[in-house]
Amino acid sequence: MTGPRVRLHAAACSDIGPHRTTNQDAAFTAPWGAAVADGVGGGPAGDLASAALVHRIAAGRPDGLEAEQLQTIVRLANWDLRAHVERDPSLSGMATTFTGLFTSDRSGLLLAHTGDSRAYRLRDGRLQQRSRDDSLVQALVDQGIVSLEEAVSHPRRNVITASLSGADEDAATVTMQEAVVGDRWLLCSDGLSDYVPGEEILRRLLAHRDPAAAAAACVEIALEAGTRDNVTAVVCDVVDESWTGVRRPQAAFWGAAADRFTEELDSA
Repeated sequence: MTGPRVRLHAAACSDIGPHRTTNQDAAFTAPWGAAVADGVGGGPAGDLASAALVHRIAAGRPDGLEAEQLQTIVRLANWDLRAHVERDPSLSGMATTFTGLFTSDRSGLLLAHTGDSRAYRLRDGRLQQRSRDDSLVQALVDQGIVSLEEAVSHPRRNVITASLSGADEDAATVTMQEAVVGDRWLLCSDGLSDYVPGEEILRRLLAHRDPAAAAAACVEIALEAGTRDNVTAVVCDVVDESWTGVRRPQAAFWGAAADRFTEELDSA
C-alpha cells in the first residue's frame, strides 16, 4: 500500500445515558490513533476493564506499526486486565470490547477489533461498516438463520462471542485498511449502533464538518432514540501528515477512561 503518511483529526463524545448509573464506555483520541472500548454488561467492573485497556494501549503509543506489533500491544494491555484480577479476585470476569484505528508506516490504517463495538468508514457519501461483530446474532446471520433485518431487533443481539478479559486466548483481529485523505471514520459503542439506523448516523456525520460536533450529534441522536445503554462516538477524519490542524501528539481520554484515571500520560 503506497501513498502519503496520514494522521487522524479526531474527537469523541461519551454519555452515561438515562438508564445507567455507571459509564462503562471508554475512548481515546490522538493524531496517531483512536479507540472505543465498552465494558461487557453483566460482568464486574466493566468501567475499569474498558478504561484500563485504552489507557494501556494509548501509553504504548502504537504509531506507525505493523499489524503484528499492534496485536502485541493489545495483548500486553489484555494481560494488564489479568493483573488487575490477580490483585483483586472480586474483579474476576471483567471484560471489554475494543475497536481501534491506528496509523501505519505502510501509509495505511490498521483496524483492531474484538466484540460488538463498531467501526464505520464514510467515503464519497457512503457509510460502510468495516468491522465485523463478534456476536451470537452475527453468527446466526452468517449461517442464514437470521436475516439482517431481523438482527437489528433480535432479543439476543447484545450477546458477544469475543472480548478482552485477560485470558491467554483473547485477541483482537487486526486488518490493514486503505488510508484516503478525506475519509471519515466512526468508532462507536453499541449504545449508538443498536438504537440508531445507519442512514440517521450518516446524516449526522455529513451535517457537521468538525469531528467533535459530529461525535456529539451522534450521541445526541442515540439519546433521542431512547438508548438504554452508555453511548460513545469517536469521529476520525483522515488528513495528510502535513496538515497543520493536528497539533497535539498527546492522547485525550473520554468516558470511563477520563473518569477513572486522571493522571496525564506522556505519549508525546
